[in-house]
Amino acid sequence: MLLTYRALKRRTHARNLRITSPDGIDEASYVRIGGVDQWVSIRGEDLSNPVILEVHGGPGASNLVFIPRTRTWERHFTIVRWDMRGAGRTFAAGGPEGQGEMTLDRLYRDALEVTRHVRERLDVPRLLLVANSFGTVTGLRLARDHPELYSAYVGTDQNIIDGGRDASSYQALLARLENAGNRKELAAVTAMGPDRTAWTAKQWALYAKTVVTTDPLTYDTMKTVVIRSLWFSPFHNLRDLRFYLKAMNFSEQLGPQTTAVDERAEGTAFRLPFFLFHGDSDVLTPSEPARRFFEEVTAPVKDFALIEDASHFAAFRHPDRFLDLMLTKVRPVVAGASGLAARPASGTSGSVKF
Repeated sequence: MLLTYRALKRRTHARNLRITSPDGIDEASYVRIGGVDQWVSIRGEDLSNPVILEVHGGPGASNLVFIPRTRTWERHFTIVRWDMRGAGRTFAAGGPEGQGEMTLDRLYRDALEVTRHVRERLDVPRLLLVANSFGTVTGLRLARDHPELYSAYVGTDQNIIDGGRDASSYQALLARLENAGNRKELAAVTAMGPDRTAWTAKQWALYAKTVVTTDPLTYDTMKTVVIRSLWFSPFHNLRDLRFYLKAMNFSEQLGPQTTAVDERAEGTAFRLPFFLFHGDSDVLTPSEPARRFFEEVTAPVKDFALIEDASHFAAFRHPDRFLDLMLTKVRPVVAGASGLAARPASGTSGSVKF
């Protein structure tokens, strides 16, 4: 009965995802990027719309599973969804041995190659960079270094890594565990210590898992948004789902590499429009560090918004609210991005709840 319902749901999703508009695009294939065949999907109902390059999170968690939830986005944007090395179909094609160099620097260079490929394929000068969760580490670096390639930066579930100085989210986790009487998990997290630079890949993954499972809203989002999206994805059979989960386990090795990053040292000056749209109750990548970083950013235009009743995965829990932010705040700026890029980086800013 369960598998029958899954099959019916997947067929319904597949039917709703068909793009039949004469100016639309729906293509997906492997592209040789950084010496590895990497999966690139391009979907949208009108090729005259702005082109988004998504930089997904995880590490190793492809955004392809969320396409049914974000179908309406494709009416207003052409969306490029790329499975990084170590993620999704890219991992499935080559297995652990075929992923090559697994470093943040390599992901950054891969992203630039994907950007070049998409610009040539769609004949567009710039892409709209949208990064979520783990992908925001690479996203910020791309936005800082290459304003000539991107019309704007949008970060959601934004990581702000400060070289290990801020331990507030770690202390908040300890408090939740203590209040809940979870002695075993409390002992494990306490033993890790607040210095993330000393964590192993397994400890890094354990911390993330413990944060997710001890916060009611985040845990509900995992069950109702992430797990349901995986289970009912029309793009993934049962074998694909196994590879999806194996990819995330394999990519854990990237996690500790982020702990030495210092976003402020790398720079708060951006020469392109800069937006952060964040879940108001995110405990994995809390909103306050993101807001403090935003306040220090200089950009031609910048804006910050909280999405209410949202933890991590805010854009996918409330895809309608995220789309509203994209249409009201980002798209008007992107339409005039060529003029904005030449302005001094003083900018305007705002903060609003959705």
